[in-house]
Amino acid sequence: MRFHRVRWRVAALLVTAVVAGCGAGATTGSSGDRKGVPDAQEADDLPPLPIDRYKLGKRATKEFDTARDRLAQRCMVDLGFTGFPLDPKPPKSRRSSGAPLLALRVRETPLGPLDLDRAKRWGYGWSPKKDPLAGAGPKGRAMTDKEYAALYGLSDDAPKGGCAGQGDRQLLKGVADSSHMWAYPARREQRLGAAVAKDRRLRKTFATWSDCVVDKGFKRYGNPEAAQEDKAWGPGRDGNTTQTKREVGTAVADIECKRKHNTLGVWWSVLAKRQRADIDRNKAAYEAVRRDLDTVRANLRSAADGY
Repeated sequence: MRFHRVRWRVAALLVTAVVAGCGAGATTGSSGDRKGVPDAQEADDLPPLPIDRYKLGKRATKEFDTARDRLAQRCMVDLGFTGFPLDPKPPKSRRSSGAPLLALRVRETPLGPLDLDRAKRWGYGWSPKKDPLAGAGPKGRAMTDKEYAALYGLSDDAPKGGCAGQGDRQLLKGVADSSHMWAYPARREQRLGAAVAKDRRLRKTFATWSDCVVDKGFKRYGNPEAAQEDKAWGPGRDGNTTQTKREVGTAVADIECKRKHNTLGVWWSVLAKRQRADIDRNKAAYEAVRRDLDTVRANLRSAADGY
């Protein structure tokens, strides 16, 4: 169940937008970029990366969460907890006492924003009238302590792992290695991302972007992410960035320079090349992930047929 996805903000919280759209394949940049480099003027211009094929995907992940919640809810009703909500809040006894508001960084892409109109108004933040976490968190009523114990297997009369565990087992039935399926692509992606940061072509691209930002009268940063994460931008009292004139100007220069020099397109091209090579070198490991994901998708279809 998703009750624990609370709205309280923590230090490392990032609100992540969809980066790789569902558009067509890579295109050639408009400024003489090398073949296979997408011309990334907007976030949706970035094609999916090769490793994305070995992830469940945004839509299927949502279906997985919904199916797990429905299966757990059905189990709870079978245990006698009639009226158990689909998306419950934690019991009052297990809620956090609250956490300080900290700055959120709304990430349109892995290298920060590309929405120039929004940057001109809000810098690296967002409209004070629109909280990006509005509506987040569970929608159902709070559980009782007894319901919580049954949901998570803390009581003797619940199935192993509770009703939440039982739902997971049904959706993962037939999966050879769920830990490998979930973790392997993420681990490889993280490692390859670190390697890409040292790539000569990308370092040159970031240096060009940095010179461009300096030429516009702003501070030199090593890369676009460093510009977005500058501690000078906040947080303010509401957790937003402070949206000073310098922050807004930096954000605008950041985006204008990324667009002018196709920084995102080059980044995508370098990372995609590394990922394709990694997939070729580790075919067996990636194919094991793909087979298990196919099993999960089949289980999701079966679960949906039973609703």
